[in-house]
Amino acid sequence: MDRLNDLRRFYAILTTLEHKLGGKRLLAACDGRMHWPQRGVYFFFEPGEMSTHSGEGPRVVRVGTHALKEGGQAKLWGRLKQHQGNIKGGGGNHRGSVFRLHVGTALIQRDAWSQATAGVWGKGSSASAAVRQAEQLLEQAVSKYIRQMPFLWLAVEDAPSPASLRGVIERNAITELYDPTFLDLFEKLVNQDC
Repeated sequence: MDRLNDLRRFYAILTTLEHKLGGKRLLAACDGRMHWPQRGVYFFFEPGEMSTHSGEGPRVVRVGTHALKEGGQAKLWGRLKQHQGNIKGGGGNHRGSVFRLHVGTALIQRDAWSQATAGVWGKGSSASAAVRQAEQLLEQAVSKYIRQMPFLWLAVEDAPSPASLRGVIERNAITELYDPTFLDLFEKLVNQDC
């Protein structure tokens, strides 16, 4: 029963964050000229994936951050842009975004993509021009899908480090094994000025 109460509290904190941000956003309507914190944690929701035990509304399906290694230079918008893909060409690079990899794998299963595409998707950390060409339509489908997923972000302007608060939030939000210490920290950060 405590786990269920903790889960409900987690979603209530996300609702507070949503109000502070003025609502969820879609990557389809975002760009680098918008005011983004340098560092943060993001929470993606998927339309149609509803919370069944934690209250009403969509369920968090992806939690992420960036720059957890000391000296890391990645910024929040840069990471979101990797997930968004190339606006002009519509594609992206699933080898640079595990989120894109997972969405593409789900689309392959759902939509029965050809073996020419499915057979090379997610293979290796780099790919030849021929393989990238075979993946292009799926990369475009992944971009289109992700750009329509509502998301929230929490500014956490700490230094890159494995002990980063961003990493603590990401790990705990992914496992959904909350302890009061994490929920208190998360709520405190959300209630600070965004």
